[in-house]
Amino acid sequence: MDQDRFVKEFLDSNKIEYKTYSHPAVFTVHESHNNPDVKKIPGLRTKSLFLKDNNSNFYLICLGGEKRLNTKLLKSHFKIKSLNFSSPEELWQELKVKPGSVSIFCILNSARTTLVVDKEVLESAESGFHPNINTETIVLSSENLKKFLGMIENRKEILEL
Repeated sequence: MDQDRFVKEFLDSNKIEYKTYSHPAVFTVHESHNNPDVKKIPGLRTKSLFLKDNNSNFYLICLGGEKRLNTKLLKSHFKIKSLNFSSPEELWQELKVKPGSVSIFCILNSARTTLVVDKEVLESAESGFHPNINTETIVLSSENLKKFLGMIENRKEILEL
């Protein structure tokens, strides 16, 4: 099944309201600044990072697109020694997506990945996320994002990143 359809079916079946915006492929936040179709999309632009610690634990991190991730804070919070980007193979094995398509919705594909969401994302009136493909953005209200997070069984952490 297509990843975007899988995400939308999950949202629909759980009565989570969303809006979908189609646009040319965007691989980075920087690219999105130069894309007139993406610039029109309302809400906080987000980015998602897939990381692995020294104990082979995986973390899906979601934060505002302009924010720089404080890995020192995360290592201290999780009491780990190192935190690095996972390989494309690990990304596919754990989240079933390729580089450039990572989003908060990838958590639906993994039971063992910890989801870390920046407080700013949760507190924004609206936030946009790829539906595991980079040619669409799904915008959720804060209320619907919280509803989505409530449906996820993975370990979740809301942190001020």
